[in-house]
Amino acid sequence: MTFGFFLKEAIRGLSRNSAPALAAMLTVLLTALVLGVFIPIVQATTGTANSVRDRVVVNVYIADDATKEERAQLAKALENTTNVKSVEFVSKEQGLAEAKHDNPGAFEDGTKLLGSNPLPDMYKVVPDDPDEVGSIVDRLAPVGADGAREPSLAAIDEVRNKEEDTERILSATGLVKILTGGLMALLVFASVALVANTLRLSIFARRREVEVMKLVGATNWFIRWPFVIEGVIVGLMGGVLAVLLLTIAKETFIDPLADRFALLAAPDTIDFPLLVVVLVLACIAVSAAGSAITLRRFLRV
Repeated sequence: MTFGFFLKEAIRGLSRNSAPALAAMLTVLLTALVLGVFIPIVQATTGTANSVRDRVVVNVYIADDATKEERAQLAKALENTTNVKSVEFVSKEQGLAEAKHDNPGAFEDGTKLLGSNPLPDMYKVVPDDPDEVGSIVDRLAPVGADGAREPSLAAIDEVRNKEEDTERILSATGLVKILTGGLMALLVFASVALVANTLRLSIFARRREVEVMKLVGATNWFIRWPFVIEGVIVGLMGGVLAVLLLTIAKETFIDPLADRFALLAAPDTIDFPLLVVVLVLACIAVSAAGSAITLRRFLRV
């Protein structure tokens, strides 16, 4: 048998059972709409959490009396420290300029009274894994016998990572990522189950037809192919309609408001053309697979 024969049978089956097919298509449509909205939200939320986690840094303050050799030794040690993503040297002049920019009134009078820049040179160390930032601190300033941290190198005056702020950032962003990941997994599972159940009802209405074909000697794949093609058509139609509605919503609401709401314009979200391809392919795959898998129970005659 040719593909054209199975395609005609699939179209004939859809026309004879238009109500179940319509229900399945609407289910695919609604599921794709929910996923099309939720996927960018999850990505934007996760991206925002990651950007907050990137603010976790270790400040390594350099002693004023450190020699060139000691400074060079410190720079090399930072480069060789594990879990270090980047190291930025901030001179005392640059640090003072940044402090004045952030709080102009706080340093204007202070520098005049002191007659010099009170800030030290420092390194800003960004960890590769914020959850393991403590390993960097332990390497540069291990805890001594008295419970206080002692610099491991002569050039180090003090090591700070704002432990309380770091713990709050890591705990909050970690909770956000776990919740969004769990919701995404739950939504995908619920979507697949919903589509599968709807397709099951559609095939259940035609179980007698399947039993008769099986009894007259039709092979499993001869019976299965029209149903699989029906699933592809239903998934394609539902996915295309969902994409059209998402495109209208994007052009009408999302794009005009993108400048006002950072979440809508988040750079870490999936590109819309790629989202369209993912949704359409997912709709086709789930519908076709659901039809083939659901049909197995009715082929056991």
